[in-house]
Amino acid sequence: MREDDLDDADTILRLSFGTFMGLDDPMSFFGDSDFVRSRYTTDPNSAFAIEIDGNLVGSNFVTDWGSVGFFGPLSIHPTYWNKGIAKHLIIPVLERLAKLEIQYAGLFTFAQSPKHVYLYQKYDFWPRFLTSIMTKTITEKNDEKRLELSQKHEKPHDVRFTEIRNDVKSLVLDDCKYLTNGIFPGLDLQKEILAVDSQKLGDTILLYDPSGNKLTGIAICHYGKGTEAGSNVCYIKFAAISTNNNSHSNFVRMLNSVESMALEKGIYKITAGSNMERHLAYKAMINYGFKSEFQGVSMHKGNKQGYNTPSTFIIDDWR
Repeated sequence: MREDDLDDADTILRLSFGTFMGLDDPMSFFGDSDFVRSRYTTDPNSAFAIEIDGNLVGSNFVTDWGSVGFFGPLSIHPTYWNKGIAKHLIIPVLERLAKLEIQYAGLFTFAQSPKHVYLYQKYDFWPRFLTSIMTKTITEKNDEKRLELSQKHEKPHDVRFTEIRNDVKSLVLDDCKYLTNGIFPGLDLQKEILAVDSQKLGDTILLYDPSGNKLTGIAICHYGKGTEAGSNVCYIKFAAISTNNNSHSNFVRMLNSVESMALEKGIYKITAGSNMERHLAYKAMINYGFKSEFQGVSMHKGNKQGYNTPSTFIIDDWR
């Protein structure tokens, strides 16, 4: 993909998904969020486009988190549906995943669409558990309490990446890598954290133990127009809590910190993806007040389980 493709790629993405979902105005799909420009900017070598007669007709993106990688959103202009175009956007993606030495690869697609599931199965991606895209609306009765907590800094060991001095950010990134590697070998979110920071897409919350020395959790969040969240939404793109006896309480503490940050920004809606194979995290989100907005299915290369286990406290959705 080239930089001058971005506007057309964004248009096709909205038109494709909006048409599939049956919207009266397909172009309204995704609102003012953006999945094209931020992903291209993060890694132009992982953004792919296809042209017919000099006109862009589709695109696809690879996201790599160290040993973990996924692709999408894959979109094709509706005029070219059912013409065998998708394979031309899947094959280069598979080559990119191989070049990046991805050990655990997958994607998110429509659970209700046999056509989509069948397409990806041809490339050895297999459906596993559902992934629920969940939302929580922050109610007015909690507004003053949450905001008061954040302003008084009653959680002194919760830090935001934007608050850290530039000269120590590399050390913090090393801590983040150590944490995620302890959950799944090679899992590394440094690129995602830096993309959010450099592109001003939101912020990353860092949770430390009571001593303030050991990192126990991270939450990478987008918020605002032109991000993957969109206006008036805080989107937890990825979050992880280290595995120990305090994982559940730290997970809830992380959700509290995200909610406090959202309130500070004047945001009253939080969105996050939860794979149902991660049962304890999914159940904790329900108990916290999250409700399912829609569901998709994660498909895994070689049917690998990856880091989806009942006791893993991770939030993501691979969209």
